Amino acid sequence: MITIIVGTNRHNSVSKKVGIHYQKLLNSLGQESQIIDLAELPYDFTFSALYHNSGKNEAFNVFQRIIDSSQKFVFIVPEYNGSFPGVLKTFFDGLRYPDSFNDKKAALVGISAGVLGNAVGLSHLNDILSYMGTDVMGLRMKFGNMKNHFDGEEFTFDIYKNLLEKQARALIAF
Repeated sequence: MITIIVGTNRHNSVSKKVGIHYQKLLNSLGQESQIIDLAELPYDFTFSALYHNSGKNEAFNVFQRIIDSSQKFVFIVPEYNGSFPGVLKTFFDGLRYPDSFNDKKAALVGISAGVLGNAVGLSHLNDILSYMGTDVMGLRMKFGNMKNHFDGEEFTFDIYKNLLEKQARALIAF
């Protein structure tokens, strides 16, 4: 089972739509997957599930159990202010350390309205995941100009379609 993490808590986000697209792609390749959408996090988890409250928020603990049962992840990460959304970092901070992502594998997909496809944010995320002991695939998707290349369900740019399938196949074999 591969877990796709939508890296924003924005409702009805393009990231979620890309996550659903990725899930369909994995399914077409015979791979089961599930989605964690950070928009479904408990609204107060930054106060009720971190630090001295670790393990006390049952709604957040559901996410911890999904992470615990997964060995491979895809992070769909939009660009926010030159990096990735703070809610994703806070999500990591709420999970049990050091073993939540230790010795697990991850693929990264950056998306942005601009041209760089969140390249800088993926670099930041790679640093954090590496610190947490995660093996991150070198093949990182950096999809820029999303308004021109994604119609809300499918990539309309063949290069992006082909790269995403290449990454999905590599992640399955990883």
